[in-house]
Amino acid sequence: MDIPRIPLGEWIESGLTWLTSEYSLVTRGISRFTQTGIDVLNDSLMWLPEWALLALIALLCWKLAGSRLAIGAVAGLALIWNLGLWNPMIETLTLVVFATMVAVVIALPVGIAAALSNRLYRVIMPILDFMQTMPAFVYLIPAIPFFGIGSVSAIFATVIFSMPPAIRFTTLGIRQVPVELIEAADAYGATRGQKLIKVQLPLSLPTVMAGINQTIMLALSMVVIAAMIGADGLGSEVWRAIQRLRPGDGFEAGIAVVILAMLLDRLTQSLRKTRQ
Repeated sequence: MDIPRIPLGEWIESGLTWLTSEYSLVTRGISRFTQTGIDVLNDSLMWLPEWALLALIALLCWKLAGSRLAIGAVAGLALIWNLGLWNPMIETLTLVVFATMVAVVIALPVGIAAALSNRLYRVIMPILDFMQTMPAFVYLIPAIPFFGIGSVSAIFATVIFSMPPAIRFTTLGIRQVPVELIEAADAYGATRGQKLIKVQLPLSLPTVMAGINQTIMLALSMVVIAAMIGADGLGSEVWRAIQRLRPGDGFEAGIAVVILAMLLDRLTQSLRKTRQ
């Protein structure tokens, strides 16, 4: 018995074609705005001499986490500088920072709304499950017809891929606020907005920061993968080494990615502990 095949792929392609044709002006505007933001941030970081940016990062690490992280940051960034990967590292950092900012701006309101509304919570959770189980490479497919090859497509795919943890942890943090404190706020006549701003958000901040930490790590991994669609940075160095069969260059770029990931992870964890 032959069962007719559901043309799911054809439906998706038709939908993407319709969206790209109908909303091309919108996507072009978003693309120009995003590319301008990327260029401004990247040029600002490139404008600083290597030693000056290294000193600023070391000072930030020392203020947030102490001398051990500051020494480790200096050693790791000095190694990246010595390997000639400073500019690719800056490009990767720019994409991660920009994508994380966009993801957090979208995720925090969605997470708060899902925490306060059970109906929205039941709708959002299956969508997040779908987004987190989808292979990372799949997110590169719709990015190309919308924004073309380059950094803007990488930002689009990175935001979609890295956003679920921030939404989940924001929702979890607000829902874990003790009921007794909510009842005490109600007893004092607090409005819904006052309870959110003065009780729920401050108490859930450590959990929210943990979600932002996970978002940063996912954004870094996706930015590296996005080198396949023309994103600049350390990912392009790895991709170029694979294409040219140069394992030494690939490992050097991989080590630089690891150093950057460890630095961002330790910084956000230190900030989380400080807030806690």
